[in-house]
Amino acid sequence: MRIDVISISDIVSVSGVSYAYNAVEVLSDISFSMQQGDYVGLVGPNGSGKSTLIRLLLGLLAPSKGTLSIFGSPHRELRNWNRIGYLPQKIHFLNPHFPSTVAEIVSLGLVANSDRKSRASENRQAVDRTLELLGIEDLKKKLIGSLSGGQQQRVFIARALVSSPELLILDEPATALDPGTRENFFGLLHDLNHQQRVSIILVTHDLGSVGVFASKLLYLDKKIVFYGNFDEFCKSDHMASVFGPSSQHIICHKHD
Repeated sequence: MRIDVISISDIVSVSGVSYAYNAVEVLSDISFSMQQGDYVGLVGPNGSGKSTLIRLLLGLLAPSKGTLSIFGSPHRELRNWNRIGYLPQKIHFLNPHFPSTVAEIVSLGLVANSDRKSRASENRQAVDRTLELLGIEDLKKKLIGSLSGGQQQRVFIARALVSSPELLILDEPATALDPGTRENFFGLLHDLNHQQRVSIILVTHDLGSVGVFASKLLYLDKKIVFYGNFDEFCKSDHMASVFGPSSQHIICHKHD
């Protein structure tokens, strides 16, 4: 899969963002930026605002305060949403009788790219390449509702990848995957990140292993508790006080 290199240094820029539900503030004064090639593990306890932050980045919500930009443009003005691949956490809402094939579901990831609308042959090739990449080319003609949960998850991962995005936002992507598929999937993300400089935001509850694959950690609990690389995390006295020195070193994976 080819990823075009972009010239903007900040893929994501968030400045002083707050958000409130019914006058109750769930995110407070959030500021951080991502550069091309960053691989950010977004972690935090339940109710910490992770999902709200993702919805803000995707333009599904507007901040109560502050500003967000993606690829240098205010997120509300972004037109080429195909530059972002998104995998939501929950796919259990899928109607088991939904009459679409795997190929049709994956091709939905190309809809936002207006340049591809008249290039049916190239679209089919992109779908086929992505299905092969995920090892599910044999499922191409099967109905999505007939698949297992793990197979469906791989299909939705393929939909997120099919447009060759420059930014991937993945919300607990491995929860329905078996161990072998999970390992292959994270290997794929590693290759996309290291070889093609795809920027990644990975929402995960697996704080113990996020340091294995991510390059940065964003620990969120309604405000940013920590944001930086794992060397910085490992040396942070504040993080030692939050997690304890032993757990801190396990998380950063610098002392294996």
